[in-house]
Amino acid sequence: MAVLETFQPEAWAQDWDAVGLVCGHPDRPVRTVLFAVDPVDDVVEEALALDADLLVTHHPLLLRPVTSVAATTAKGRVVHRLVEAGCALLVAHTNADAAAPGVSDALARILDLDDLVPLQPLASVPDRPELGLGRVGSLALPERLADFAERVAEALPETEQGIRVAGDPDRLVQRVAVCGGSGDSLFAEVRASGADVFVTADLRHHPASEARESARFTGGTTGIEGPALVDVAHWASEWPWLAGCADRLVAALAARGRTVVAHVSTTRTDPWSMRVPSRGE
Repeated sequence: MAVLETFQPEAWAQDWDAVGLVCGHPDRPVRTVLFAVDPVDDVVEEALALDADLLVTHHPLLLRPVTSVAATTAKGRVVHRLVEAGCALLVAHTNADAAAPGVSDALARILDLDDLVPLQPLASVPDRPELGLGRVGSLALPERLADFAERVAEALPETEQGIRVAGDPDRLVQRVAVCGGSGDSLFAEVRASGADVFVTADLRHHPASEARESARFTGGTTGIEGPALVDVAHWASEWPWLAGCADRLVAALAARGRTVVAHVSTTRTDPWSMRVPSRGE
């Protein structure tokens, strides 16, 4: 826990978030760790099959207050299964989003972006300019939006949603903004960054439509079109962070003379299980 705290201190989390130790005894020995995006029953099953002592997830289990963790609910069942098996649960959510390297760094790296800076610096830590939400960086060479979308699809784990794109497939993109997870609150920062394209998840109709209309208007009046949009599955956009965090934990503990085995979950916890093509597709 102390090592993970050095990577992404709980103080970096948003006020509304619920991070840190959810269940488990801090003095209990840890030999095997599983990293996953979601603390759901299938992931618990995976952790118990590995005889894991600690499950680290990105998403909180108890984001909203509860008055009971009885096993009569889905979340209560997760707590009971973990406690009864002696497996602790630790959450690193918006603190991991703001960290460097963090969730958006991992997404940017697998897309081969360089010269990364945050889209929204972490105001509470002004002496660490590398911290904050989202990242913006550059491809080595410009490429067609359609080809870039293919790059995104190849880099991320498979989901039923796939990749959705808003913009001219033939326009060239090089400066790229990314935000792992839901990023439509960062449109102003994306436009200010000069990005040609924004990769994120959970883009809603109205914010996406307004962003595209604004881009067309800006392009028509200044000749500089705003960013195209690449919408990916939420789970897929955050999954790349797991391996890096696991590797850093193992290395940091090894430097202290401690040995743990860390696994990255292979359970796809994206909630969508099927996609029916539109007519004519």
